[in-house]
Amino acid sequence: MLVAKQLDVRLGSGDEARRVVHGVQLQVERGSVVGILGANGAGKSTLLRALAGLIPHHGGTITLDGQRLDAWTDAERSQRLGYVPQRSELRSGLIVRRVVELSRFAHRGPLAPWTPEDRDAVQAALQKTDALRLADRPYTELSEGERRRVLIARALASGARCLLLDEPTAALDIAHALNLFEVLSRLREQSYAIAVVLHDLNEAHELVDRAVVLAAGRTIASGPKETVFTPDVVRAAFGVELRERSAFGYARVE
Repeated sequence: MLVAKQLDVRLGSGDEARRVVHGVQLQVERGSVVGILGANGAGKSTLLRALAGLIPHHGGTITLDGQRLDAWTDAERSQRLGYVPQRSELRSGLIVRRVVELSRFAHRGPLAPWTPEDRDAVQAALQKTDALRLADRPYTELSEGERRRVLIARALASGARCLLLDEPTAALDIAHALNLFEVLSRLREQSYAIAVVLHDLNEAHELVDRAVVLAAGRTIASGPKETVFTPDVVRAAFGVELRERSAFGYARVE
């Protein structure tokens, strides 16, 4: 379980520092998907990076499995917490399979012998994300959507039971977005704890169990999705009127 209490995050330093996240509370339990929603600039990605331990927080606490996040070593945290960024800085010419294999170093170290468990974890992650056919291609030659699937596979191969995904459907076509939702739904059934930043409210309503809605870094709504996806909250967060049953619906072709 991942828990944030009264979380404050500032970006910048000295007099230029600005508070981007203000007193946010968040709980991601096993067997659930929590959506982090809000307009551009609301602080969603900053919050997720703080939850992943990639940037410091300046107030409040973050605990992972009952222990302060900063008390875990990097390897211990990587075994428990998988993070998929909105945009990756990875520019490696490694083939896709090697990129996904990097996630296993937290379990075995860079010089330890490769094990059947490592191979199985990588193979399963590539299959779940429909990235197996990409396994022998250089990562740098992939499209943005293909890269996103590889990064999700890398997080899954790590064996982490808590996943933090920043706009995972960005650059994915409709079919692969639906496939990802199926993957995340199965992981929820397997007692994974998942937090996901989403922009599309239809996607969010379809996927999440609970949601936190941010505006200017502050929580304006939090709770079960039935209490969050309301006209008043949508108007306050996005400045638009909610029209029910006005979106396209899709289903995968079997």
